Amino acid sequence: MKKILLTLTLLMIFACNSQDKRPLPGKTKYQQKLNASYKDASKSPLKKKDLKNFKGLDFFPVDSSYVVKAKFTKTENAPTFKMATTTNRKPLYKEYGKLNFIIQGKECELTIYQSQDDLRDEKYKNYLFLPFTDTTSGEESYGGGRYMDVMITDITEDNTVTLNFNNTYNPYCAYNDKYSCPLTPRKNHLEVAIKAGVKTFKKH
Repeated sequence: MKKILLTLTLLMIFACNSQDKRPLPGKTKYQQKLNASYKDASKSPLKKKDLKNFKGLDFFPVDSSYVVKAKFTKTENAPTFKMATTTNRKPLYKEYGKLNFIIQGKECELTIYQSQDDLRDEKYKNYLFLPFTDTTSGEESYGGGRYMDVMITDITEDNTVTLNFNNTYNPYCAYNDKYSCPLTPRKNHLEVAIKAGVKTFKKH
């Protein structure tokens, strides 16, 4: 009898552990990694009640037509400015350059920025900040826009950079109003539907 109970106990422990280790949903490594970070209570922006019911972020279907090559034009002697946020915080940024590309048959331009605070951090000094809104914003995607990380090292010698809109994410403010998030500048609105990347968050 003791052996049976021990066997049953071990099976239950194994089943629980297996359940805990099941990978979160995601069609790509990027989606899986993003879901894993949001599930991690130590760094997730989710409120406690949303974290408790979290089963993964909602994404548009992965679509290769939203992976485009953009022409990069560096902005010379750009002034430092205070970027507006959802709070009174005004972080310092510089315009780093312009990105011109064609997506869904339309010519588009986005301005890419460099955080001046990140320059002091060895981990993030290579990061560039690309916020944008599009015609899905406020409906299928978050109204405040979405972000894409671009690395300085992603820019090639012929001044092009590949933009993968499947790898976009929402600002933390989309999940929790305690955060202070940069507002997408008006000039970074795209008159096209970017049906790629993360969708708006349905709170519980």
